[in-house]
Amino acid sequence: MQSAHRVCALVLIGMSLTACAQQHAATQPLVLLISIDGAKPEAILQAEAHHLKVPNLRRMVADGVYAEGVVGVLPTLTYPSHTTIVTGVSPAKHGIYSNTTFDPLNKNAQGWYWYTEDIKVPTLWEAAHAAGITTANVYWPVSVGASIDYNLAQLWRSGMPDDLKLQRSVSTKGLIQELEIHARVSGAPNLAAMDAASDHYPGSEDETVADDEIRARYAIDLLRSHHPRFMTVYFTGLDTEQHKTGPFSPAADAVLERIDALVGEIRQAADEEAPGNAFICVVYDHGFAPVQYDVNLYKAFVEEHLITFDAQSHISSWNATLWPMGGSAAVILNDPNDTATRQRVEALLSRLASDPANGIDRILSAGEIAKAGGLPDAESIVSMSPGYELGYQFTGPLVTAGTSGGMHGYPPDRPDMRSTFILTGPGIAHDRSLGIFDMRRIAPTLAGLMHAPLPTAELPPLPIK
Repeated sequence: MQSAHRVCALVLIGMSLTACAQQHAATQPLVLLISIDGAKPEAILQAEAHHLKVPNLRRMVADGVYAEGVVGVLPTLTYPSHTTIVTGVSPAKHGIYSNTTFDPLNKNAQGWYWYTEDIKVPTLWEAAHAAGITTANVYWPVSVGASIDYNLAQLWRSGMPDDLKLQRSVSTKGLIQELEIHARVSGAPNLAAMDAASDHYPGSEDETVADDEIRARYAIDLLRSHHPRFMTVYFTGLDTEQHKTGPFSPAADAVLERIDALVGEIRQAADEEAPGNAFICVVYDHGFAPVQYDVNLYKAFVEEHLITFDAQSHISSWNATLWPMGGSAAVILNDPNDTATRQRVEALLSRLASDPANGIDRILSAGEIAKAGGLPDAESIVSMSPGYELGYQFTGPLVTAGTSGGMHGYPPDRPDMRSTFILTGPGIAHDRSLGIFDMRRIAPTLAGLMHAPLPTAELPPLPIK
């Protein structure tokens, strides 16, 4: 009997603590940060001209402040950009220099910057945690090991079903399983996109809009069940489609319209969770450009004997190589003091760039890279011309037919690489353009809404009131 009373008492205490936590959470503002990978500003601001039906994003523009364009980072890739969005500093300071880590011998199985231990400065998640704010995340890049209360981290490896086990192991313990149970027990009323054969969280590198729809329903369930007050949500289906078919293709437009519906659903859930006290911020990480050709710079480095192979066709040594960045490539010297190799590389790139048919737009010097806050160890960055991207062939022609329909990763001063920003919430101005501004101003703006200091941010917050 005493045991039964003890259990009842513990249950009552747990219920009381939960109620207190919910009551405390209800007094805090909710800041929800949603990323749409690869969306261009004109897709929202000039939606009618592009025949796009995005009523939810258009409504947010009318209800809040927005950017005509956000000038991103060097390079304009997903991982460096998303890290700048949550830190307020350039890649040179936060340490996420590209999507993939530097791997000159190709031994890391195309490893990406998945782990937050590589971020060298505080993040918004950490600032919120220090301010006593409950945090949550759904699939934001560079989130493995992050200081997040409820974390559905982004990670893949083999492309096999075991990748879902890997995601479970690096996310908050038991969280994916808990939300899957919610979906099955409830008949998935908030997970309409999930079919009977696949009622689990997407595993591996599943990044279509259908996977976005599943993750959105998980985000809504997470919001309602755990009441975070700072939450990041990442949608990648548009980027996936634009790499296949290019920006503003019919297929890409259809994907953006589906994501617009997800934004509307999540915004409604946030407003219900924190009535009159919810701030919704939608960001894009970079723009997009159509591609017709690949420039196989690796082939030129091999022919110059800067990269050598063994008898099994594996890279055995290198004096200078490339760090791929989509629409550009960083040049890295094995020995930064190797003057002879530096001169050989400079002569090679100068010769290639002199012929417009080779698709090289410009070569950024180390000084220009430093000024833009890019990779500190790069000797130079080769930026491709419009219509060209970096290719990965070691033999054959220098320029070949493109393997993508669209690409980013070009320098951020290109207008087609601009992203955008929309923010709504109590006290935020309505239908006000903030013009064109630097991406580093986003993090301090959101930190201010949470009353969570982020003193390492490089620029001041935006004038949003």
